[in-house]
Order: sequence, then C-alpha cells, then structure tokens
Amino acid sequence: MEECCDKGIEWANKNRMCTSLPLISESRECSMTQVQCCHSQLEKQYCSDGIEFANVREECDSHLGENSTCEAEYFKICCYCCLLGKAAQVQGQSCEPNPKIGYQCGIVFRACCVKGQEGIDVSISDDAPKKEQVEISKEELDQEDPYLHDGCRGGGPCSQQCRDTGSSYVCSCFVGYQLQPDGVNCEDINECITGTHSCGIGQTCVNTLGSFRCQRDTSCGTGYELTDDSRCKDIDECETGTHNCPPDFICQNTPGSFRCRPKLQCMNGFIQDALGNCIDINECLSTNMPCPAGQICINTDGSYTCQRISPSCGRGYHLNEDGTRCVDVDECSSSNQPCGEGHVCINAPGNYRCECKSGYSFDVISRTCIDINECRRYPGRLCAHKCENTPGSYYCTCTMGFKLSTDGRSCEDLNECESSPCSQECANVYGSYQCYCRRGFQLSDIDGISCEDIDECALPTGGHICSFRCINIPGSFQCSCPSTGYRLAPNARNCQDIDECVAESHNCSFNETCFNIQGGFRCLSLECPENYRKSGDTVRLEKTDTIRCIKSCRPNDVNCVLDPVHTISHTVISLPTFREFTRPEEIIFLRAITPTYPANQADIIFDITEGNLRDSFDIIKRYMDGMTVGVVRQVRPIVGPFHAILKLEMNYVMGGVVSHRNIVNVHIFVSEYWF
Repeated sequence: MEECCDKGIEWANKNRMCTSLPLISESRECSMTQVQCCHSQLEKQYCSDGIEFANVREECDSHLGENSTCEAEYFKICCYCCLLGKAAQVQGQSCEPNPKIGYQCGIVFRACCVKGQEGIDVSISDDAPKKEQVEISKEELDQEDPYLHDGCRGGGPCSQQCRDTGSSYVCSCFVGYQLQPDGVNCEDINECITGTHSCGIGQTCVNTLGSFRCQRDTSCGTGYELTDDSRCKDIDECETGTHNCPPDFICQNTPGSFRCRPKLQCMNGFIQDALGNCIDINECLSTNMPCPAGQICINTDGSYTCQRISPSCGRGYHLNEDGTRCVDVDECSSSNQPCGEGHVCINAPGNYRCECKSGYSFDVISRTCIDINECRRYPGRLCAHKCENTPGSYYCTCTMGFKLSTDGRSCEDLNECESSPCSQECANVYGSYQCYCRRGFQLSDIDGISCEDIDECALPTGGHICSFRCINIPGSFQCSCPSTGYRLAPNARNCQDIDECVAESHNCSFNETCFNIQGGFRCLSLECPENYRKSGDTVRLEKTDTIRCIKSCRPNDVNCVLDPVHTISHTVISLPTFREFTRPEEIIFLRAITPTYPANQADIIFDITEGNLRDSFDIIKRYMDGMTVGVVRQVRPIVGPFHAILKLEMNYVMGGVVSHRNIVNVHIFVSEYWF
C-alpha cells in the first residue's frame, strides 16, 4: 500500500493532475490507494498555492478567473480562509476560528492569523535612527502577543486540528479521519471496510483519504467510455474518426452510436434508402387519404392524381359521406317510427323488422302489441308488499313505515327516527316508531309526538314535594324557603331553621339573651326576682333555651325561707304550625326531683296556672324510668305567628300541704310556616 501511495504522490508532483494515472498493479486496493493519494497530494499542493497567493497578492479573485476545475476549488477555499485569518489578525480579533466555517478552513484561518502575528517586525532596521534598546518584560510580551503561550500556536503538535485548553491541548481530526492512540496523529477511516459508505447496488466502494467514491462494477457498453468519476460518457465516433460511413455520406453522432446520412438530397415525392438511392413515395397508401370523398387516388412518379367515382346503390342502401361506397340505411333511426307504438324496430342490412317491446305481447286479433299486466299475471310473486302496473313494465311499492330495498322488490323497515319526528326521544319499531319523553315531561295526548312539561307542583302529591313552596320548571321543579330565617336543606326539599343565636347574626344587646325560634330569634331580658339568683347550670338545648333561677334568701329572712317556691325557670320553645293536627303533640317534659321525704307520703301535682289561651295546652303526669314526669301537650291547632307565656307549677304535696314548688315560665313561639 505504501508503494502504491508513493506512486500516486509522485504522479501528482510531476504532472499536477490525476487523469491518465498509470496503475502499477492489477489489485483493486492498490488502484484505489494510488488514486486517493494522488488526489490528496493535489489538494495539498493547490491549498499551499492558495495560501501563498493570499500572502503575496492579498487577494484571490485575479487567479480564480483562470480556471474553474475541481483543483481550483482547493486553491479558492485555502486562499479565502487565509485572507480571513489575516483580516482577523489586522483587526486585533481572536485567531480562534468560528467552527461554522469548517475544519479545514479553520486550520488555514488559524495558521495565517498566527503567522501574521509572528511576522510583525519589531526589530530596528539599519536605515532607521538608532534608539536605546529597551528590555521588554514577560508580562508586556504576553500583552503584545496573546498567543505566545498558546499550545496550538502554529498548528501545535497536532497533525490536523488543535484546541488549547489552557494547561494543555486536545487534538482532533477532520471528517473522514480518526485520532490514533498517540492522541496527535490522524489516520484515514476506511468507509468501505466499516460499511459507512452509501454506494448502491452495482457499485464498488473505493476508499479515499478522508472520504470514499463509488465505482461501477460493469462496463458502460458499446459506444460509451468510463470517466474518472465512474460515469458513462458517450463516444463521439464522428469526432474520433472511428465511424465507417462511405465518402458520399456524412457521419452524425447519436447516443452510443452514429448514423451515416447521404450528402445527396432527394426531391419531394421521393425517399432515400440506406444506399442513397431515391425511391418514389406511394402517397395513395398513406393513412391520410390525399383525395377528397368520392374520388380515387392514382400514384404517379413523384406525385399522385385523383379521379371521381360514382357507384350505384340498391334499395335499403345509400352512398356514404365520402361517396365512395354503399352503406345500409337505418330505417329504425327515422323519426316517423315505422313500427308504431309498443313495437321495437330492429334494423337489418337493406331492410328492417318489427317486434313487441319487453312487457308487451302480440294480439293476433288486433295485430298490435298490448301491455302485459305483470301484477295480475304473477300475483304475490313480484313484489313483497304492493305491485303497480305500468305500460310495458311494473314497479313495487311499500306500505307506510317501510322503504323499497335496492333490489326494487323487497321492503325493509324505515327508520323514521333518522328524520327526528319526535320532539324529544324516538324509538324505532318494525314498520313504525314510538315517541317518548325525558324525565319531567309527558307525551301529548293530542299528537303523540310533542312532549309537555309535567307540573310536579300541581300533582295531588305536589304539596308534599317541598316543605314550603314548590316552583315548577321545565322538566323538573325547585323547592324554596321563606326569604329570611330559613335555608334549603341538603335534600333540596326541606327547609332548615337558621339559628341566629349560634351564628351570632342577631342584634340582641349585652343585657338581653338571644332565643332562637323557627324562622327568627327573640331578644329577651329575663331577670331573676328578688331573693333568687341565676343558676350556673343554665342550659341551652337545640330547640329550647332555659334560664333557671334558684332561691337565695338573705340572712334572717324567715318569709323567704318558708316560701315553698324553690326554683323559677324561664324556657323558650319554638314550634311550627302543624300541617295536619290529628292528635295531641307533646312539646314539654318536666322531670320532678323528689325531695328527701318518704316516697309514700309525697305527691307531685302539675298545673298550668296562666297563659293557656283557648285551652290550647294541657298537662298530664306520667311515670318514666322511675321518675315522675309532667308532659305539656298541644291539644288544639294553632296558626302562627303566635306567642304565649305558659306558667307551669310543679308542687310537692305532703299531708295536703305544698312543701316544695317549682315554677316554669314557658315562652312559646309558633311559626307562621309549617314544615
């Protein structure tokens, strides 16, 4: 391989071209190596010429006009890149090239830029006046030449590309090369061996330095020759003199061959054969008839003549448009209908005949064609539903709810729902359809198609749907509550009382106590009477608010001590207006605490002493869980708004004398609404 490469380099140095390169071996690998080394050497030579031209002339255009070959591209690239490097040095810019200009251009750019910096003549010439020599420090020298300590200066130790890292350098290679283990030199990548080439079927990969080329496996064939770039080029036999045309003929080149054309040209009406002889053209045999209609063509030497013909045609025939021959007369195509209605006219050569059309039969009596009633002749066999006769044929129809199939005879169900006949929902059934409505609507009894809204609030059970008020909406309903004091429950039907006292949305003063009632609240100022004080166990329940006052006598107050009233309680209770009052409603339970007397001697008496308007309430005694309980009941219906104060007494009687008495003042508020 080294010998083959040396021969290629030697040929490039000697001839400065790689065409007609003599191959020293029949080996394909040696041939490829020889060609590649030759082209690589040419590239280096022309690149060096371009760099030298840029350094001497400071321009490249005057040389570019001389040649436009491939080698001139090497010269142009290196010349331009060197000018860019010199311009960067003059402008004081960095000698590090932009990676976008390419690897090879970057090397030339850097070399010319750094060389320009190194080429600055800082010595004193002999002709200039002598000056004292000034010693330049290392720091000043670094400022004058920022690339003095650049490890990649002048190309560095790398064979192709070098990048200075500050403390060291990193070598890299051009495309098509790979870095050797020494980290400095680059070796060519053989794309043909690694399989990274793009040669197709019928081509052989030939490795080149930094790249590869594809060479044809087969020859180009007769009349073509193979070029250096593996392309087939036509051989011009006329130019090379390899044709065999006689002296009286002219050679005309064609792709892959040539033609011999005679020098002597024939007159009009003649054609020249291969030997150059002129032969008469028979114009009468051409596809385009030279003579007009009704005339016959007669060939002559170099031309032709036309003679008129007049043939005679028999009955049922006439001359064609050209007037050259007799053709049949189509009697059936005339507008007078020679066969009459119901018949079919059939043309024949020189004549015609009449037959009945399909769907007609010949009547021997009237000697005419009459219509066949297929529906009557074949009942139930032609159509699935109904058959309709027509002149000469018939057609099938279907009953309502069906449509005719593609065969024109069967009937299939018609999906009426596709045309949206219903106002809401449609269900197709065989031969018909059924409309139905969504929830909250009902089908109209008038047309059976429209859907009408159901007024749930007007139904017999509508009054029980909502606890307060029912509002009908299309397809449904909504429940509402009074505007103040209530909110709609989570079930969206019942109304819940808003406890303003708990929510602290009341306006009671500091000295007043807030008592929640149905749909509102009351601010009451309940104070204990003289000789009584509020108990610490005053409770506040969900529906009942109670303030309890217990007796607290002053010292030596005998009357206070002897008074049987031990507790006075104030209780607030809120009641709804009962919608249906059918039996007494128990509203208050008074649990008696028996004093420390023998159980068989004590009796407990409950009584309503004040406030029982219209005898709407009563009180009964009951024993529950070993305790005596006074149950206050509502025995008559009360329509709100209503407010009453019941005074209840719970007396402990022993020996006919009241020994202990508890008084309960019940403030009853009845709401004007019922739930």
